[in-house]
Amino acid sequence: MRKDFLVFGQPLIELDEMDEVLDSMRSAWLGTGPKVHQFEKEFADYKGIENAAAVNSCTAALHLACLALGLGAGDEVITTPMTFCATVNAIIHSGARPVLADIDPTTLNIDVHEIEKKITPRTKALLIVHFAGRPSDMDAIADLAKFRNIKIIEDCAHAIESEYRGRKAGTIGDLGCFSFYATKNITTGEGGMIISRDESMLSRIKTMALHGLSHDAWKRFSDSGYKQYFVEEAGFKYNMMDLQAAIGIHQLRRIDEYWRRRQIIWNRYLEAFADLNIGLPPPIEKEIRHSYHLFTIRIRPENSGVSRDEFLKAMTERNIGVGVHYMSLPEHPYYQRTFSWRKEDFPEAYAFGRETVSLPISPKLTVQDTEDVISAVRSIILESAKK
Repeated sequence: MRKDFLVFGQPLIELDEMDEVLDSMRSAWLGTGPKVHQFEKEFADYKGIENAAAVNSCTAALHLACLALGLGAGDEVITTPMTFCATVNAIIHSGARPVLADIDPTTLNIDVHEIEKKITPRTKALLIVHFAGRPSDMDAIADLAKFRNIKIIEDCAHAIESEYRGRKAGTIGDLGCFSFYATKNITTGEGGMIISRDESMLSRIKTMALHGLSHDAWKRFSDSGYKQYFVEEAGFKYNMMDLQAAIGIHQLRRIDEYWRRRQIIWNRYLEAFADLNIGLPPPIEKEIRHSYHLFTIRIRPENSGVSRDEFLKAMTERNIGVGVHYMSLPEHPYYQRTFSWRKEDFPEAYAFGRETVSLPISPKLTVQDTEDVISAVRSIILESAKK
């Protein structure tokens, strides 16, 4: 057993990031400034679009995306029950009402046929989550949205590197939202990004992200001279800092290197667990690029001889950190009280949420770390099978 605890999702922070943060501190420009603008440009280049808006979280990105589409009271937004609460909270804070459509039991992404059942005259948008880094069925979703005149927001918190039939995640719908939280594929500690091909919408998002001001602080106080600002609308304090962007600039430059490291770990897990009686991620379709953000296994007591929660406890006892992504949204008391959601109405999401475990798959993992995870999983399952 490991002597030290392996933290789940720990980021790999290298010397370039540290030096860049120190450079920001020496320059005394800590808030939104030149490094945020650089990070936006380089992220936009990576996605093959003209512009991007950096914000302080993916939650902020999702909220601003909803507002940019004009969502509000009386509108409905269809999304998945297999996601973090931030997805539906962003809809709620826009004034619209979230509506859930169950997941496909194989891909774990929202089921297009279930979406179609939930569309009403009040449906104004679809908020599509690319779960674990596997792109959703965007052709079918886009066709449905176009036919019904419905907008699409892509929640790409798990899917920075993901591609669907040659198109990059976040560029297929009307808006794409990304996360740079500490456990994500690249990190700024906290942070997010919004992209869109609609320049006018993105311009408004940048205004809303900083109090509704007509000029950000860097433009007001830079060496080009002070510029007066005006409050264009009642905005928010959602801007990213240069201290965060200083990390993100170098993380982004290593994004493919980190992707390849996670791919190696992903394939090693598939090989090591092939003979165990547990659920593994399905094969990756040829027309997509998976971001390898989460490696999820399913633990069913009738198959594995151990419950999911017993498995979580046993992994922790072996000094291996694991995650649960996620308990389905209808199980949470607030949504039950507010929307009368029942877990029985979303059987696929409920079943997965009760059986899922996410294993470590960070570029920081060493070969030994990976083998420690494998050893722990195999010992728990094989010992449980003997009982």
